[in-house]
Amino acid sequence: MASPQCCANPPTLNPAGGEGKVVDSFGGIRAYVSGAAGSKAAVVLVSDIYGFEAPNLRKIADKVASSGCFVVVPDFLHGDPFAPENTERPIQVWIKEHDAEKAFEEAKPVIAALKEQGASSVGAAGYCWGAKVAVQLAKAHEIQAGVLCHPSFVTVDDVKEVKCPIAILGAEIDRMSPPELVKQFEQVLSSKSGIGYFVKIFPGVEHGWTVRYKNDDAAAVKSAEEALADTTDWFNKNLT
Repeated sequence: MASPQCCANPPTLNPAGGEGKVVDSFGGIRAYVSGAAGSKAAVVLVSDIYGFEAPNLRKIADKVASSGCFVVVPDFLHGDPFAPENTERPIQVWIKEHDAEKAFEEAKPVIAALKEQGASSVGAAGYCWGAKVAVQLAKAHEIQAGVLCHPSFVTVDDVKEVKCPIAILGAEIDRMSPPELVKQFEQVLSSKSGIGYFVKIFPGVEHGWTVRYKNDDAAAVKSAEEALADTTDWFNKNLT
């Protein structure tokens, strides 16, 4: 069940935002792309329920791209992000129509397209809803590194099956992945030999804090920037 925290602080979507560009088809799906297409390292960002037009998500994409990766943010929601003002379609209804498993399947040709254009290693970062997609990719040998930011619907069994280095960034105040669950994830990862991991619980922040913060809230911006730095460092360390 999705928590009200999944819907808090909705962004003002901007289809023209970011320093990159939107392409009609990348691996068969509309996407925002940023960075040098010839990069050996590539990253797929999987949005939360508000989709690929969220300004802070595109800011993350541009920042990760500035570290040398080619970044693609596919529109796995197909132009249908969650709209909190639509009272006839609450989150419980919307979530049933947007299956993370379907997005996982759609991500495979995106990753294949990245490899066709020269990427030798691919990472994925998922936010809230998108973290379920990212962990599925990490379980399936599709990526070489993963980052889960305040994950939704990710289970201990998912983490047990992870096949690549993975970072999990949790929030102190999170009903979807409370600190107790994130600590369970860490225990599972610590018992897996040969899989690199990084687990961190950010104090004083709520579910969604890495992408759904207010730019005029200095403390929120600082926490989001710290999470972004951890994400970029993880990819720099694990993607070649």
